[in-house]
Amino acid sequence: MGLNEFFQSADRLLRTLTKPDWKTYWMSIKIVFAGIGVLGIIGYIVRLMSVVLQPV
Repeated sequence: MGLNEFFQSADRLLRTLTKPDWKTYWMSIKIVFAGIGVLGIIGYIVRLMSVVLQPV
């Protein structure tokens, strides 16, 4: 892929981009917070298991 081809592709992409509407934006926010919640729960479970399984 040459430099000229890259710029043509980038130009084509920038012309097709549109600002997301509120519904799409809100859905993205919910997905991000759900992902953060899932990672937090997994981290909490791993931490709880490490505390429980540690020898005294």
